[in-house]
Amino acid sequence: MKFISTCQLKVLLAANDVILVDVREQYERMICAINSIHIPMGEIERRFSEIPTDKNVVLLRKSGRRAEAICNYLEKEQHFSNLSVLEGGILEWIEKVDNQLENY
Repeated sequence: MKFISTCQLKVLLAANDVILVDVREQYERMICAINSIHIPMGEIERRFSEIPTDKNVVLLRKSGRRAEAICNYLEKEQHFSNLSVLEGGILEWIEKVDNQLENY
């Protein structure tokens, strides 16, 4: 499993060189969100085909822990090889990159 820092993600997003997949619940996204594909954790098994396999993909969660479990599933069961997990999740993104987003 690969990890990516918030600073690295910011650079990749600016270069349009990454797809961000937010696996939080809808109520969490209503509090704060980054432009991303939204596939809640509970829907990953039936919606993983919506995740591109030909681009760099970063999984986003509140703090990152559950994104690691999803990454493990996608790599082991669905044979993805293009995934990273955002270290610290949206909470670290808010702290280090965009403190205009609401922290929860």
